Amino acid sequence: MLVSTLTVIAILCIVTFLLIREHANAQQAATRSATTIVQLINADVLRTIELYDLTLQGLIAAARRDDLKQVFPQIRHMALFDRSTTARFKGDVLLLDPHGQVLADSSAIEPGTGSYAERDFFLEHAARPDTRMFISPPFKLQCECELNGEWRITFSRRISTSTGGFLGVAVASMRLSYFDQLFNSLDIGTGSTLSIINADGILLAQKPDLENDAIGKSFAKRPNVERILRDGNGSFDSVSSIDAQRRLYTFARVGNLPLTVIVALSGDEVFGTWKRTAIVISGATGVLCIGLLWLSGLLCRELRLRRHAEKELAQLAATDALTGVANRRILDLTLRHEWFRAQRSGQPLSLLMIDADHFKAFNDQHGHQAGDDALRAIAKVISDNVRRPADMVARYGGEEFSVVLAETDSAGAQLIAEHIRVAVEQLPFAAGVESPVTVSIGLGTWTTANDVSLEQLLFAADKALYQAKERGRNRVVATP
Repeated sequence: MLVSTLTVIAILCIVTFLLIREHANAQQAATRSATTIVQLINADVLRTIELYDLTLQGLIAAARRDDLKQVFPQIRHMALFDRSTTARFKGDVLLLDPHGQVLADSSAIEPGTGSYAERDFFLEHAARPDTRMFISPPFKLQCECELNGEWRITFSRRISTSTGGFLGVAVASMRLSYFDQLFNSLDIGTGSTLSIINADGILLAQKPDLENDAIGKSFAKRPNVERILRDGNGSFDSVSSIDAQRRLYTFARVGNLPLTVIVALSGDEVFGTWKRTAIVISGATGVLCIGLLWLSGLLCRELRLRRHAEKELAQLAATDALTGVANRRILDLTLRHEWFRAQRSGQPLSLLMIDADHFKAFNDQHGHQAGDDALRAIAKVISDNVRRPADMVARYGGEEFSVVLAETDSAGAQLIAEHIRVAVEQLPFAAGVESPVTVSIGLGTWTTANDVSLEQLLFAADKALYQAKERGRNRVVATP
């Protein structure tokens, strides 16, 4: 049973190891797939923003040309906004003076009135002398126009003099429906999400929209977003703070821009196949292990029953059926064993030969049943007077018994023999049995002094028994 238990433990350990490894493989495969999606989005976003940046740089370069100030307004408008036609999902492209007033507008030849001096991108460029592109947080238009209410972001660059002075801002807006169109072209499975956030954790786009009106909100304080903004690139497994679903987050910065793309694959989508496989394998392994333990239990039970049966058979083979003491075969084995042990140790060994007196006449007078009862009673008396574990009582044959007394000299053996004789003589008898049953006992002893052989010891005990019968029976005779 121990081997079966260890086998079951080994099977469970192996299956657990394989399932853990397959779980890791499923996660790695999902991470690679998500990384590919992130790279595709990054490439498309970078290409689109580069087009907007080229538009701004072209607008700034054209605004610095003095010759365009003398041409017709239509020609000047075409020269200023020639590159803006390539930008996708383009909103207004504006050229602003140092006071935030509109100098040129891509949507009209004659620019409208209005000031952008309080807008975040204008304040940023007015305060900072560097000319890097600024990406604004998402916002909605407040004017009454066709695209009113649609989310946008702006890309802007500072226009500076040769000495670094502030000349104004070139700004272009992009509709965030661009991200919706990009995300819709990608299949990420059920329960997964695509998102883009800026460096402040503000959500620019998400597919699907897990939280109503989430665009434009800051998620910078949420644990997953905090980790994403801190690490910049990477992958981890976590629970969404929006819908409490476990997802595998893979994210990366868009080049050197303050934007981060996030692919959050659903845990059910990533590990669904693994879970189904794990359930099947675990169930099959459980059934196998339970079956193995059950069969092992049955086998152990059968082995115990077999050992018990073998023990009983061995006991029956070693026991005299009538009296319950050892039989002649066990007597011979035990006597030979004790003989060799006495030879090694030098301790004395005594042998009693006991015969029921006039047993044939007793048997003829009282019947075989009474004779059998008498033999069983004699065997019990002998066993009761031989108590040491090393000693043995055996039925020699017919009405004769033998007693092997290990490490017992002649005097000790005579004392035991006399106790047996007296006890047999005092046995109670059933009604109708007039004469008592007695026994004659012959005793032989081996010592280092006489150094007789085993056959001689048997002969000496048998000779002493013969002498006891010759001298009138019901007595103990020891060899000299």
